Amino acid sequence: MRDKQSRIFAAAASLFAEKGFAGVTTQQISERADVAAGTLFRYATSKGELLMMVYNQQFRSALSAGDRESRSRRDPVDAVQAVVRPILEAADSHVENTVNYQRELLFGSASEKYRSEGLDLVARFEETIARRLVEAARNRGLDERRAEDQARHAGRSIFAILHLILARAFTGAHPDDDPEADLHAQIDQIVTGFFAALDDDRPARSGPEPGASSPQRKKEA
Repeated sequence: MRDKQSRIFAAAASLFAEKGFAGVTTQQISERADVAAGTLFRYATSKGELLMMVYNQQFRSALSAGDRESRSRRDPVDAVQAVVRPILEAADSHVENTVNYQRELLFGSASEKYRSEGLDLVARFEETIARRLVEAARNRGLDERRAEDQARHAGRSIFAILHLILARAFTGAHPDDDPEADLHAQIDQIVTGFFAALDDDRPARSGPEPGASSPQRKKEA
């Protein structure tokens, strides 16, 4: 079974890379993998799920590389950008496949195994970003519990921005924009807002009210 699954994975990966999602049929994949069509569909129920099988592995590898790189970055914007950059670079290798992968993530069948795995990777991506932000907040002496709540929202926002930027490359919108520079600017804005929200929630310093007499002044009087 593992041998057949490995052959199907290799066949799907090579054909999607050569022809793109639209140019590949399940029949071509089964022929290159040297398995019957019925056998192919025991491992993946559709061409979309075959794409998810292949691109989940790409997503997983890019996310692991980004997580490792981000750990050495002190600046929180640089740390988050380090998480995102390998995913953006991997997507550039075949934009059509990336966009179709995103579509399957958003709209695929809830019962599909590889979609469930892909959504778990999205959650891991968001958690990785949140972890870097919480670490940065801790280093600044901010409320860690409050930071965890805000960081989860920031992670989701950054994934949504990444999704839109990857889709934009396929649609041709804003062709003169640099995707990485655009993403960096938006990450900077979100991270700045994250810390601003935490600073707003800091308790005010204790001390005498403006204009109030100190105990020492009362004594001198």
